[in-house]
Amino acid sequence: MKIWGNFGRLMAAVFAALIAGPAFAENGPQPWAMGMIDAASPVKERIHDLHTLLLYIITGIVIFVLALLIWVVVRFNEKANPVPSKTSHHTMIEVVWTVVPVLILLVIAVPSFRLLYFVDRARDPEMTVKVTGHQWYWSYEFPDQGGFTYDSYMVADADLKPGQKRLLEVDNKLVVPVDTTIRVLVTSTDVMHSWLVPQFGVQIYAFPGRTNETWLKANREGIFYGQCNQICGVNHGFMPITIEVLSKEKFATWVEEAKKKYAALPTLPATGVQLASR
Repeated sequence: MKIWGNFGRLMAAVFAALIAGPAFAENGPQPWAMGMIDAASPVKERIHDLHTLLLYIITGIVIFVLALLIWVVVRFNEKANPVPSKTSHHTMIEVVWTVVPVLILLVIAVPSFRLLYFVDRARDPEMTVKVTGHQWYWSYEFPDQGGFTYDSYMVADADLKPGQKRLLEVDNKLVVPVDTTIRVLVTSTDVMHSWLVPQFGVQIYAFPGRTNETWLKANREGIFYGQCNQICGVNHGFMPITIEVLSKEKFATWVEEAKKKYAALPTLPATGVQLASR
């Protein structure tokens, strides 16, 4: 009886999760969440649309194949069909099972290519942010706002405040304005990293000596989380990405404060090396 009681509670929890709406009502991972993470950008919305299309297609294929298997089992078992057919070739069937998969692939290819081109480059970007990966933290530069730079380190477990998310909080968030097309330039100083922010549909690799480009446009304010999903060394799991999206007015105020807070340190005269700012 205890087993059935636990099973009943589990089914009730699953049913509640299914009818609860979006799996990620708040930004970031949530207990008992199901489905894809909430979209917070036009790119992620199009990714959701493609995912839904593929889900319909694969569901139809699974149902058709299951029905075909059931029909074969019922119609051509030994009792129902004691004298098996010796048919070895059927032109129409061979044409159908060649043409139909091609048509399915074309239906998938068209929106896939559209999405790839949409994600590739920002059209008429309103600002630029440069992201640099290090072992094991991120640096952010704002060339359009005076060129100030700062580093972003993960907050240790011992320093977490109530309500903060373990392994996802950072000391200095990347701050961007809402409803703004932002070109993101990504590079690395040491090894290969990956800049991944699921709710924006952004995932791009950071290579030493190379600058890759992507873009994002947040459609709502809030705090959004990501991580490096490339195995870049022993502390790979400890270089999260935290983005705070502000209104344009609040972002302008933040920029003026950040210019003072993250003012570049003086260059060492003997080496020409600029000290990193925190």
